[in-house]
Amino acid sequence: MLRGLTIRDMLLIDRLELEFQPGLNVLTGETGAGKSILLDSLGFVLGWRGRAELVRQGAERGEVEAWFDLGPDHPVRAVLDEAGIEPEGDELVLRRVNTPDGRKTAWINDRRASGEVLRRVSERLVELHGQHDDRGLLDPRGHRMLLDAFAGAAPLVADVATRWRERAAAAKALSRARDEIAAMRGEEEFLRHAVEELDALDPQPGEEAELDAARRRMQAADRVRADVSRALTALGPQGAARPMGDALRWLDGAADAMEGALGPGLEALERALDALAEAEQEVERAVETLEIDPGALERTEDRLFAIRGLARKYEVLPDDLGAHAEALRGQLARLDAGEGDIAALEAAAAGAAAAYDRAAATLSAARAEAAARLQTAMAAELAPLKMERAVFTVELSEAAPGPEGRDTVEFRVATNPGAPAGPLGRIASGGELSRFLLALKVCLTGEAEGLTLIFDEIDRGVGGATADAVGRRLAALAEGAQVLVVTHSPQVAALGGHHWRVEKSVEDAVTTSRVVPLDPAARVDEIARMLAGDTVTGEARAAARALLGG
Repeated sequence: MLRGLTIRDMLLIDRLELEFQPGLNVLTGETGAGKSILLDSLGFVLGWRGRAELVRQGAERGEVEAWFDLGPDHPVRAVLDEAGIEPEGDELVLRRVNTPDGRKTAWINDRRASGEVLRRVSERLVELHGQHDDRGLLDPRGHRMLLDAFAGAAPLVADVATRWRERAAAAKALSRARDEIAAMRGEEEFLRHAVEELDALDPQPGEEAELDAARRRMQAADRVRADVSRALTALGPQGAARPMGDALRWLDGAADAMEGALGPGLEALERALDALAEAEQEVERAVETLEIDPGALERTEDRLFAIRGLARKYEVLPDDLGAHAEALRGQLARLDAGEGDIAALEAAAAGAAAAYDRAAATLSAARAEAAARLQTAMAAELAPLKMERAVFTVELSEAAPGPEGRDTVEFRVATNPGAPAGPLGRIASGGELSRFLLALKVCLTGEAEGLTLIFDEIDRGVGGATADAVGRRLAALAEGAQVLVVTHSPQVAALGGHHWRVEKSVEDAVTTSRVVPLDPAARVDEIARMLAGDTVTGEARAAARALLGG
């Protein structure tokens, strides 16, 4: 609910502060007094598009602040939460500043806010209706939303949206599986050949490195074997061992004559001969290990090159060839099982489509039932508004399936007997549109919950009993929502619970507008002025008191 509005230096207003109340709030005043300025200023702080030049002449900037009461479940709280703005208890404060060069800055609860966030918040706070602001009536998409609200079909609409998403997801899964199967079918021959080729070779992790090392050893074997053989010859009986043996015999023959002087030398020489014999044995064993099968190198190279060739062919590391073969076998398994998977996905898609069809049919039936009730309710509302000859119809037609069902909803009207029905925007005049809107709002009172409804001269062009009927329906709306009405009708003004008069004055060649709250006596005078014009008579005051019920 809108609790208050503060305006500074906007158009003809230097400073103005208003506090609004629940129920029906009425603003009156002479033509040109500045009532539209209030709506322009309110629209500015709410982020609506409006007049470009709003700053009061000579002022550095214009500023508007509006504050609202929010209930615990008010829908605007979800918008604030998404935008990361913390409500301050049950109060919401919007503030917007405009400079003469057109720059605009907005705050929500003293936090800077974008124009988009401001508009999303305002859509859930205030709804403006006037002769030139009947977009909800002229937009068929709005018609469907209005009919759903009247039908209380929000759960059905949510269920249809859920079923639509499930249907789309199931269809997408089926299409993706079919594409995958088709792609694999095109590669089936390649997959089977690749698996056979890899299975035939059966490469093992680490095998490529082992083969490479063995190949290097075998390539070097001839050179190494020649060197080792020469070393064996140098160590053997024809090599170092022979002179060392001769030296041992010669020293042993001379040992007795030397009386022990050669003992250490003999012992060292004996150890050397033992070590030489041991070395000879080890080298002999090494020579034996270098005895290579002439075909072993060829076989090793053939397998090594085969492994490396497959790794290049399938663009994997040699050690990953086994895992790659397993992956290819998995694709073949999926391909072989694909028909079963496709059948299951087709069944799931058909089930999801059938569930959507059932939900959409239930919603369509609810809309059809609500359309009949709305037509009856509208006929009852239009008669007191002097439109008893008008025929309001709700036309349902089949549309392409979508998340909101498969219905197109259009409100149509025939304003004269025998005249063809047509869209509201082409058939109804401005005043008729306003009365159609008011009748719809009365029928859809529940939709107004949590909103402040503003009606700008919705009673223009009507008077007498029709104006009284308009006022009574506005009062009925105000029982469930806050309603602000800008009016020239004394019958409407008399039904308000709270009344303000907009006045314009000129001081020192400067024109300003102000808004005055009216007490009971001043209210009688204002309604008398609206009845009689510039000259307020006693009869006019008496008529005003009669309208006020006093």
